[in-house]
Amino acid sequence: MTLQQLRYLIAVAEHGSINAAAHALFVAQSSLSAAVKDAEEEAGITIFQRSNKGVVPTADGVEYLGFARQVVEQADLMARRYDRSAEPSQRLAVSTQHYTFCVEAFVDLVEEQQMDEYSLVLRETSTGAIIDDVREFRSDIGVLYLDRYNERVLRTTLSDASLVFTPLFRAKPHVFVGEHHPLASAKRLKMEDLEPYARYSFEQGTDNSFYFSEEPFSYLPHKRNIVISDRGTLSNLLTNHTGYTISTGVLSSEMHTGIVSIPLDTDDEMNVGYILHAQRRPSALVNAYIDALKRQILAYGVASGEF
Repeated sequence: MTLQQLRYLIAVAEHGSINAAAHALFVAQSSLSAAVKDAEEEAGITIFQRSNKGVVPTADGVEYLGFARQVVEQADLMARRYDRSAEPSQRLAVSTQHYTFCVEAFVDLVEEQQMDEYSLVLRETSTGAIIDDVREFRSDIGVLYLDRYNERVLRTTLSDASLVFTPLFRAKPHVFVGEHHPLASAKRLKMEDLEPYARYSFEQGTDNSFYFSEEPFSYLPHKRNIVISDRGTLSNLLTNHTGYTISTGVLSSEMHTGIVSIPLDTDDEMNVGYILHAQRRPSALVNAYIDALKRQILAYGVASGEF
């Protein structure tokens, strides 16, 4: 299977018709039909379901096309990176757990850019996706945390993926609740204090393992669980309902109003850091982003031990 054939398959999926894809690509319809047939025979699956209205990917086809897009994207990325005729372009892709200091460091980096051409990407995503992104070079750097519970599993996973973890700061777990929550005035909380309230956590997709959770103590059973995918929804829930979440204690700018952070009575710590691929030298933009992260951390007072 060639890159060109993979591009043909992707075009067919996007247009929903071999005929429409052929017109868009200015190629013979027979060339696309042959590419589909060859791919299906080589993979031993049916990629498209045909009908009078066109074609749609089968369940196997959706998975196959997902891999095809990754291959094509990586090939295009490599071509752009080593195109000597093109103007120099800076690129940075960041994958991170849902930490506002990572977003604010990214914004700082955007404001600092003086080049005419650059490509900057920020993904707030699941732990498994962060590891996959950096391993597959979709992202240049990832940000996540280790603790006593997940460290052994995650370090093995990182090692198998040729990734290196570098600590940024350590933080005691804190409980986030709304300012009108029954526990909002507490000076310190124990896990048993949280039992009557709903627990908010970030969705981890297919890597739904306790070891990949973004929240400490997620492995402890709980009667009420609400899973979300973005920080905006989390802030809304915390402000308007009596649930809670557990994180580093860094109260982000959008969470200053209506949300309080309360230390959790535990000896555990969250070791927050970044991951890089061992076989890839950090670019100037990667190093600039790491510097921006450190400035944000200092601004939050983490390095002074406040968290």
